[in-house]
Order: sequence, then structure tokens, then C-alpha cells
Amino acid sequence: MNEEYVQTVQNVKDLISPSGILVETTSVKIGTTFCKTLFILTYPRYLTPNWFAPIINLEYEFNISIFYHPIDNNLVLKKLRKNMVNLSAQASMEQDKGQVENPMLNTAIRDIEDLRGQIVQGTEKMFNVGVYVTLQGQSEAEVEEIESTVKSILEGNMIYIKPATYRHYEGFESALPLGLDRLEVNTLLNSSTASSLFPFVSQDFSTDTGIMYGVNLHNNSLLIFDRFTLPNANACCFGTTGSGKSFAVKLEVLRSLIFDTQVLVIDPENEYERIATAIGGDSFNISVSSGHNINPFDLPVVNKDESPEQVFRSHVLNLIGLVKLLIGSLTPTEEVILDKAIHQTYAVFDGDRIPLLSDLQEVLANMEGGEQMAAKLYKYTQGTYANFINNPTNINMENDFVVFNIRDLEEELRPIAMYIVLNYIWNKIKKNIKKRMLVVDEAWYLLKHEESAIFLHDIAKRCRKYYLALTTITQDINDFMQSRFGLPIITNAATKLIFKQSEATIESLNTALGLNESEKSLVLGAKTGDCLFIAGANRAIVQIIGSYTENKLITTDPKELNN
Repeated sequence: MNEEYVQTVQNVKDLISPSGILVETTSVKIGTTFCKTLFILTYPRYLTPNWFAPIINLEYEFNISIFYHPIDNNLVLKKLRKNMVNLSAQASMEQDKGQVENPMLNTAIRDIEDLRGQIVQGTEKMFNVGVYVTLQGQSEAEVEEIESTVKSILEGNMIYIKPATYRHYEGFESALPLGLDRLEVNTLLNSSTASSLFPFVSQDFSTDTGIMYGVNLHNNSLLIFDRFTLPNANACCFGTTGSGKSFAVKLEVLRSLIFDTQVLVIDPENEYERIATAIGGDSFNISVSSGHNINPFDLPVVNKDESPEQVFRSHVLNLIGLVKLLIGSLTPTEEVILDKAIHQTYAVFDGDRIPLLSDLQEVLANMEGGEQMAAKLYKYTQGTYANFINNPTNINMENDFVVFNIRDLEEELRPIAMYIVLNYIWNKIKKNIKKRMLVVDEAWYLLKHEESAIFLHDIAKRCRKYYLALTTITQDINDFMQSRFGLPIITNAATKLIFKQSEATIESLNTALGLNESEKSLVLGAKTGDCLFIAGANRAIVQIIGSYTENKLITTDPKELNN
């Protein structure tokens, strides 16, 4: 062998090896790390599925090795036959003596009979199984604390473990990825019982399809998930400023586009325009002077399974909700007058053209009791905001990525714009059903007003029918929960991403999601990019990770943008 090669290998070993190993009775010290190996000694008669999951998911550093040593079926059958003879003889002797029937003895006989039959039929095999858990810590006290936790969990299931006293070095070697069972402390198990150990059933709910969100910090596995596999594809995303919630949603948006998902975004802070420009999407600036217009009076498309009268009735109700946002609350009498005015406005043109808000204002001005409402609509038809919603629609959403940017609108106009855009999107979605994602950033704007909150809630309930995934994002869950529709929207979302929270919001979050104490602590102290990921009944702490190119494209960190 080449002498230079041998010398290089020795140098690498020296480089990666610890400074020393101290082997003691109760542990092994490798460098500054203490290691202690435990082995499972006894099992109960019956093991439930997933019984090992609580150990796998502990938030500690440890190695687990499981060894399966197959046993020849003929040897097993001989041993079982011998045991059956002994147990049957013991049962006969007790019966001859007139003793009370021994239930434990009878159970053992039945178990052997069942197992023999299953082995003969080929449905069961036998293994000598060794399970070793090597704990790690920076002090013996830390290792003992972990050992106490592991023992408590297992003994609660009547599974008993022992430390590998005097043999911790062999235990350490057995836990390395070398395939060496140096301890050889094995228990005879049938394949059904042995299979409950493997594969590991941990807090890992990746699916065969979907996009990668990041790393499951419970077990360092990749979280690949498809929201559309759940009962509904809705999602809620909560987190303080800078916690990583917008980054996570943008990452989801980019990766969803690969799988032919049309993505529509209502963007209050112009955060998605860079993405739209980079990937050839459309970004419409909805403002007073932008030139991009949506006419809320556009008639919705009537699908085959819908009644035209019912669709138009719903459209009129949406317009009434819009007028309430524009001019404030209405009396019952004013609502009736407005209802009549909207019907009359459409009747005047009778299909010649789509009416505008100014046409409704004119009808109201000529109706008894409608003069005051007409006067309040003036600023939206001829006044300061005349170019905002009083023009024919001149945009479309045919592109796979469409952003509706409302950053340049005054604060009071944002809920109105979001309502109009939502209504426009909803009508278009119903016309052509395909896989879509709708992102509503700063959704609390809509929940500030009863009419827009009702509309958002209605979309959240019905969007599944139209193959739509609704994502609502907000910084403060308290703002969300102040509306009577906030909790139903959260409850209706099968997916939730909870980023770092403040003390002021944790109780509202607990009310909405029923967090345990561990989850509360995790979200209160979460690092940027880490979140509690909830999908149906599954929960895990996930680190959202993007590639270098994705980070450059979607970051909003001023330091990164200036580099």
C-alpha cells in the first residue's frame, strides 16, 4: 500500500478523533461529552403501535440502535413445542390437585398455540431483538436527568430498561452506525411485535407529493407536504414582525408554482412585486391614480349547477356590503332603498354595458330616501377617489402568478380595495376551476369591518369546492380574534404556521389552537424562520429553509437587499 496514502489516513483519523476516551463503570466520557447506554430488558405481553414514538421525539441528543437477529423457524418451533409440553403438564397437575384455574398459565398456553400456528403459516417470524439507547450530555447530572425521563416514559408502558453497567464502551460502539451488536442483550420477539419499533413513527408527516417547507426539528427529516391532501387546503400564518412568516409564504408560493398552481396575492406592502417581475408574473397596482381598475359591478359568471337568480342575489348582497364599507353603516330602510337602487341600475342598461358606481349614485339621487347615500358616494365617483373604483375593469388574472398591490392606497381605502379584489378573484375562480392558491396578507384589514369579514369567512368556507387554497397572514392574532369571524376562519384552516409570538398574544393563540405548555414555550422563544407547523392532527416544529437563489429573491431584510 502506498506509504503516503497510509500516512494521510492516519492524519485524518487524528483530525476527527476525540482527544481521549475515559471508560468508567457508569458512563463513557468522550472528549467533553458523557455517554451512557441503556438497553431494553423486558416487554409487556402486548405493545401498542407507536409506543416508541415518545422516545424518538424527545428533545435530547441520543443515539438509538435496534438489532434484529433472525432465528431459524425450526429451532423456534422445537422450543415452543417443549414449552407447550411443560405448561400443559403443569396445568394438568394443578387440575388433578383441584387447584383454581390459573389464568396466567392458560394465557401463556394460548399465546404459544397462536404463535406456533402463525409461524407454520408463514405470517410470523422470530427475532432476537436488541434495543440500545446511548444518552449524551455535558455532565453526568444531565445524562441522569435524561435517563430518568426515558425510564419514566417506558415504564409507563411496562417496558423496563437497564444501564449497561461496566459495558458502556460496548454500548457506545453498538450505537454507532457500524452494525455491530457488541452488547448482545437481546429479547425474543415475533415479527409483529418487533415491527412496532421500526420504522420510527415520529412527528413526521411528510407526504409523497407536495412541496418542501423545511426541516422537521423533531427528527431532522425534511417536511414535504401537500396542503391539498387535507380536508381543506386553507392555511393561517401568524407571527411577529421579522419572525419569518412572509418568507415562509413566499417560499411556498414559489415552490407551488412549479406544480401548476395558480397563485393570487393581495399584497398590502408591495412585497411580492420583485417575485412577479423575476418569474414573469403580473403585478397590478390598485390605487387612486395607477390606471389599473376593477369594476365591482361586473356580473359574476353563472355555472351550470347554479341558479342565475341566486347568483345575482348574492352579487347584489356583495355590492350592498361594498357600499357599507364606502359610506358607513345603513339603517334597515336605507338597505331596502339601496337594494332597489342596485336592481334598477342594472335594469337601466339592460345588458348594453356594465354599470359603474356613478350610475348607482345617479339612481340613488333620484330615489326618495336615497339622496343622502348618493351624496356620500360623491367622493368615490367625482371627488378625491373618483379614479379608484369608478372605471371599467381593465386587468385580467390569466397569468399563473398575479399580485394585487394596494400599498399606495390610503389606510381607509385598503379594506375597500381588498374587498373589491377578493370579489373580483372569487368571480373569476368560479368561472374556471383549477388548482389555485389565494394569499391574503394582513388579513386583519378585512376583519376590521363586518361586511368584509363576512365575505372573507364565506370564501374560507366555500373555497374547497373551487379547488382553492386560502392563506391568511397577520402579525397579531389579537386583531384577528377581535372579529367574531376570526376564530371560525382559523378553525376552518387545516394548516397553521405559528411563528414567534409575544406574551400578549399567547393566550389568544391558546384559545384558537389549544397549545400545550411545551408548544407555548417553543413559539415564545422561536428563532427567526422556526414555526409550529400544524397540519390536521399533526404538529411539529419546523425550520423553514430556502435556497440561496430563493433567499435573494424573496428576502425583505434591508441588510440583505443592500448587499
